[in-house]
Amino acid sequence: MQTQEVLTMSRSGGTISYLPVPEGVPDPDAFLALVLDGWGSAMTARGLGRDYIRTSRAVVLQLCDSSGKHPWEWSPGDVDEWLAHLRGVRGLAHSTTRRYQGAIEGVCEYATSPAYDWSEQSARLFGRVFAQVITEFNRVKHSQANEAKPAKRPFTLRELQQLFDLADLEFERVLESGRKGAVSSLRDSAALKIAYAWGLRVNEVRHLQVVDFSPNARAPYFGDYGNLHVRYGKSKAGRAYKPRNVLTVFGWSAEVVHDWIHLGLPRYGEPLTDLFPTSSGTIVTSNKLWLRLSEFVDELGFPPGLDFHSLRRAYATNLATVYGFDLRFVQYQLGHEHAATTSIYTLPAADFQVRELARVHAATLEQSGASQVRLNRRLKLPPLPAARRSRQPNRGQS
Repeated sequence: MQTQEVLTMSRSGGTISYLPVPEGVPDPDAFLALVLDGWGSAMTARGLGRDYIRTSRAVVLQLCDSSGKHPWEWSPGDVDEWLAHLRGVRGLAHSTTRRYQGAIEGVCEYATSPAYDWSEQSARLFGRVFAQVITEFNRVKHSQANEAKPAKRPFTLRELQQLFDLADLEFERVLESGRKGAVSSLRDSAALKIAYAWGLRVNEVRHLQVVDFSPNARAPYFGDYGNLHVRYGKSKAGRAYKPRNVLTVFGWSAEVVHDWIHLGLPRYGEPLTDLFPTSSGTIVTSNKLWLRLSEFVDELGFPPGLDFHSLRRAYATNLATVYGFDLRFVQYQLGHEHAATTSIYTLPAADFQVRELARVHAATLEQSGASQVRLNRRLKLPPLPAARRSRQPNRGQS
C-alpha cells in the first residue's frame, strides 16, 4: 500500500511530525490551515487582538481565492493583480489597501522566517517554498498623514443645530404617531449629541457606561458630568484599546447626559449600566447609529461629505476656531499622540504659522508707520436682473 507523509501538529509542544497515511495526495488546504493557525498563535503571543487576527486571516484567504493559488505558490504578479482589482474595481481606500497588504506581508514574513520550517515542509509536500511577495515595487507607502477622502468634512454650526433639532423632533413624531421606537429615538438623539460634545468615535460612544462620567473639581458647574473616561479608544494594529479622559466643555452637554440618565435610560430597566442599551439587553450597534444619522442628513438635505465621524471633525474644528482653545488641548481631548494628527481635523493653520504671520504683519506696519486697516469683507454682488413677467394668463380674475 502506498503511503505519504501528512503534516500534524501536537497541541502540547507545538512540534511538527509526519504520519504515514494511506494512498492519496497532500491536502494543501489542511496545510494552509496549519500555517494560518501557527501565524495566529504568533500574533496572539505578540498581544494582538482576536478581531485583528481574524481579519488578517480573512485577507490571506481572499488573496488565495482571487489568485487561485496557495501562499507558497504566490508571486508578486498575483499580488499586483489583486491590489489593482481592490483599487480600480472595488474602489477601496488607500489606507484599507495598505492594511490588506500588511496582512499579506505579515504571513509571508512569518512563513519564511528561519525560526519556523514551513518552507521546508511545503517543499517536501508540494515542491514549492514560501517567498515574500510584497516588495519595494508594489508596497503601498504611507506618504501623508491624512488619507481620508477629500469629500469628508465636518458639520457646520448651523448644520449641527438643525441636526439636533430634527433628532428631538423625531422623538415627538414617533410619540404622536403611536409607533414603537420612541425610547430608541430618544436614545439615538442623546448619542449623537454626546458624540459631538466630547468628540467621540462611534465605537467609543456605543460602549459608554454610566460610571464613565465623573465630576471635575476644577469645573464644579458641570456637576457629576465634568469628566468622561473613554475606555474604548481607538487601538493601534490590533492592540488593546487606548483609554483617555475627556473634559466637558459645553454646559448643555451635561444637561443632555443628566436628562437621558434620569428620564430616558430607566425605560430600559435596571440595572443602569450601559449608557445606550437596546431592548434585547445588548448595546446599540454602530450600524444603527450610522443609519440614524444618515436618515437625518438625507431628510435635511445637507451637502455630501457628512458621516458619523463628521461630528468628531466638527468638535475639533469648533474648539480651535470658534472657542479659541489651544491646539494642544484639542489634541489631548481627541486622544492623539501627535499634534500633526489633530491638525487634520482642525481647519485653521498651526499656531506657529498664525503667530509668524501676525509677527511679520506687525513688523511691516511698524516700519511703514501705517495703522492696521480693517478690510470690508462684504462681497459686492452685481444687481439682480429684473423679474420676468409670466406669460401664463392670470386665472381667476376678470
